[in-house]
Amino acid sequence: MSPVPILLLDQTDSTNAEARRRAEAGEVGPQWIVARRQTSGRGRRGRAWESETGNLAATLLMTTQKPAAEAAQVTFLAALATADLLEAFAAPGRVAIKWPNDVMIAGDKAVGILIESGTHSMGGLWLAVGIGVNLAHAPTGTERPATSLAAHLRSDVAYPPSVEAAAQVLADAFAVWQQRWETLGFQPVLDAWVARTQGLDGPATARLDHEAISGVADGVAPDGALRLKLADGSMRLISAGDVFFGEAV
Repeated sequence: MSPVPILLLDQTDSTNAEARRRAEAGEVGPQWIVARRQTSGRGRRGRAWESETGNLAATLLMTTQKPAAEAAQVTFLAALATADLLEAFAAPGRVAIKWPNDVMIAGDKAVGILIESGTHSMGGLWLAVGIGVNLAHAPTGTERPATSLAAHLRSDVAYPPSVEAAAQVLADAFAVWQQRWETLGFQPVLDAWVARTQGLDGPATARLDHEAISGVADGVAPDGALRLKLADGSMRLISAGDVFFGEAV
């Protein structure tokens, strides 16, 4: 697989928005779009994603002929690739994934992933695989505690990587996981993701659009949806939502 080019911008409103504009103008990628600074970064459910100078804001623009449900599996590739990036610099044993695609350091959020898609004029789907990484700074006043890679560096690493260096490590790691996904299918990717994901076998509360439900997490389904066993013994499959493990909210 040929290396995917990386476009480095000094500033943009949002790397995902830039990817969308390019896709709607006919670009097919693959192309990484990286910004030193975002002015209107977005997270899931329309939340703002702060992007201070020194942090990584990156989006992979790609196209696929896979159906939408299968294409959505790229969120697992993104989580694994970003965990690889953090583990290259963080103290051992601190990086883990929280379902479905939050990457944590020592239990606090360090990464946000937002996948957007649409129908491409050339056929198939365009995907914007958006990844924000707190390399040097962590926001304050967030709903859940946040941290940065800078606070958890290995003893032999003095500083977090530059935006350029981090983008290259991320792009290389994503390419490895994408190659496995495209040649071996989703199951090996899911197995690797499960091995690095915490909370899949304990109390959990899922906050959905119109309800909050509590139960015991019972692993994941073959498509990566969270299996949540309710008090009455029934099973709910959670495909998207905010999930809080080990507590009620």
